[in-house]
Amino acid sequence: MTHSSRYSSIAAVLALIALNSTAFSEQTGTARRVLAADSSTKLLAIVGADGTPEWEIKVGAIHDAHLLSNGNILLQQGWTKVQEVTRDKQVVWEYDAAKANPGQRVEVHAFQRLDNGLTLVAESGPARIIEVAKDGTVKHEVKLKVTNPHAHSDTRLVRKLASGNYLVAHEKDGCVREYDAAGKVVWEFEVPLFGKERKGGHGPEGFGNALYSAIRLANGHTLIGAGNGHSVLEVTPAKKIVWKIEQNDLPGITLAWVTRVARLANGNTLIGNCHAGPENPQIIEVTPDKKVVWTWKDFTKFGNSTTVVQVLADRK
Repeated sequence: MTHSSRYSSIAAVLALIALNSTAFSEQTGTARRVLAADSSTKLLAIVGADGTPEWEIKVGAIHDAHLLSNGNILLQQGWTKVQEVTRDKQVVWEYDAAKANPGQRVEVHAFQRLDNGLTLVAESGPARIIEVAKDGTVKHEVKLKVTNPHAHSDTRLVRKLASGNYLVAHEKDGCVREYDAAGKVVWEFEVPLFGKERKGGHGPEGFGNALYSAIRLANGHTLIGAGNGHSVLEVTPAKKIVWKIEQNDLPGITLAWVTRVARLANGNTLIGNCHAGPENPQIIEVTPDKKVVWTWKDFTKFGNSTTVVQVLADRK
C-alpha cells in the first residue's frame, strides 16, 4: 500500500467515526435533553444535551408520548395503538382503539398514564375519553361535546387535571373545553381569529384556530398552543387573554403550527414549532418578556412534522 492510499484509508475511517459521533441537533442557549417525535421521519427519540440520540424507536403517525417514571416510554404506533415500551423496545402494554371500536373510524391523538395506574386515552371519532386498566377494561368514560365532528380532528392534546377534570383541545371546533368527571362542560374558550381570514396550509402561510394544546397553569390560567393560529395564548378563567406570542414576535423565528406548550419552573414558556421549515427551530424557550433564551433544531433525525416536544431532566 502506498503512503497516499494508506493516508486515504485512515482519513476514510476517521470520517466514518466522526459521522457516527456527530451531534445531529443544534441548540442555542443552555443545552437541554429532549424527548421528540416526528411523523415525517417516523422517529421517536430521547436526544441528549450533547445532541446525540440516547434512545430511539421507529413509529408511525404520532402526536403524543411520555417518559414514564419506571423508565419505559408510553407512545403510539399509528393513530389507533397506544403502547408502553421498555428501553429494549419490548411492548409490555397495549390498547388498540380500532379493536375497541369495531366498524367505526377512530384516531388517538392524546393519552396519559394516571397516578392510579390507569391510562387515559382520548378517542376522536367516538368522541370520548376513557381510562383503561392494565387488563384492557374501561374503568371510566367521558363523552365529549363536539360541534364539528371528525375522526382526525375531534381532539388534540387532552390531559386530566389535579382536580379530576379533563382539559381538552378540540382542534376542529377551535375550542378548549374543560369537563368534569361526569362529562359536563364547566369551562370553555374559543380561540379567536383576531379579525383575520382563514387560509389553507400547514405552514406559515396557513391560518385558522385549529388549536393543538391546552394546559392548566398553577395560577389557574390556561396556556394554549394555537395550532395554525401561529400563536401562544395565556387565558384567565374569565377568558381574558393576558399574554400572547404571535407569529413574528420572535426575531429571526417564524411560528407555523404551534403544537405543545409548557410553562417551565423558571417562569419561561416552551413552544413547539411544527411545519415551519428547516430555517426555523422546532422547540423554543421564551421569557415572559418574549426574549428567546433557548432553541432546538434537528432536521437530520427529525423533520417538518415534529409534533412531540418535551424537555427532560438531565441523566443522573
